[in-house]
Amino acid sequence: MRAIIHVDMDAFYASVEQRDNPALRGKPIIVGGHAQRGVVVAASYEVRPFGVRSAMPMARALKAAPHAIVVKPRFSAYAEASEQVFSIFERYTPLIEPLSLDEAFLDVTASVGLFGSPAEIARRIRKEIADELSLPASAGIAPVKFVAKIASDLAKPNGQREVRPEEMVAFLAALPVSRLWGVGPKTEEALKLAGLRTIGDVAAREPEWLEERLGSSGRHLWELSQGIDSREVVPDRAAKSVGAEDTFEEDLTGVDALKPHVHSQALRVARRLRRAGVKSRVVQLKLKFADFTLITRRTTLREATDDGQTLYRTALELLERSHEGKPIRLTGVSVQLDEVPPQLGLFPAAPPRTAKLNAALDKIAERFGSKAITTADIAGSEATDSDEHRSERPVEKPKR
Repeated sequence: MRAIIHVDMDAFYASVEQRDNPALRGKPIIVGGHAQRGVVVAASYEVRPFGVRSAMPMARALKAAPHAIVVKPRFSAYAEASEQVFSIFERYTPLIEPLSLDEAFLDVTASVGLFGSPAEIARRIRKEIADELSLPASAGIAPVKFVAKIASDLAKPNGQREVRPEEMVAFLAALPVSRLWGVGPKTEEALKLAGLRTIGDVAAREPEWLEERLGSSGRHLWELSQGIDSREVVPDRAAKSVGAEDTFEEDLTGVDALKPHVHSQALRVARRLRRAGVKSRVVQLKLKFADFTLITRRTTLREATDDGQTLYRTALELLERSHEGKPIRLTGVSVQLDEVPPQLGLFPAAPPRTAKLNAALDKIAERFGSKAITTADIAGSEATDSDEHRSERPVEKPKR
């Protein structure tokens, strides 16, 4: 029987802000953007009783909690804290499956002999996060991923819950069917029309009965209701893309107004590629218009690159062909990462002339911050030239 821990940081972005600014501790804070156009990135537990949740429009959140303190996101700080959290995970197991900056599955089956029971390992991890990083975390412990995730949700905030093998069916029985993975609003409605409101109701039915009404997903839901989840913890899942995007406080019209933002995004993507030691040939531009219509355009370069100016020129060509003169609320630049690295030639090619310049710029950014040196068009605009990791884990360096 496997031992899986799901660790989830509590109100992660908000907790980092409260840790770094003592004046915010115990206060209802919202991490988010523009009051009218932005969304809630994170909400502290002090503001949640007012109905404020992440991904909620900021206008709605501030109407529900007008007394809340709004804090602008600092994604570089969250990425740094995330790296420290994951380094603590690595003390106990190499089998770590990141889900985002602030949560992961850990398979500690082989770690019990060294560190004690799964529950003890979870306690040690949470204590080290609290002692070393001054951040709260919750954990769920179970033989399967599905149950461990639910257990950590129910343990919040700053707690942990263990579900033993013989307890899984009873633990799940009283929970609503919406807790089952794969159950969205439509499936939930179908289950309720069939008289199934709790996971226990699903568990009491024959899988064939569920298949007749829900198709192939019926048996899958029945297995989950029995605590059956064969998925393994998959460590170091490779990122398939690297991107940066920004939602503007006011809609922008025309290529000239958009150029600095696309330039900034291309430079951010390039820095992340160089930091990870990877390159890409596939460049993609993302545009969201004022009416929320979303389009993407991509092209493939002749040679892979990690140079920001090359990415910018390519993205700019895509922009000039695609913007249509309509007001735009969001732009994004991303690259696709090859699953199989290109074959090396017999004689290595000379590094491009931009390599030394990029290396120097990276050293300056590492020491003085990404805003220490930038291009004139970005410096003269409101575009942000900072490494915003958002909800992504940093790109993994290739294994040797």
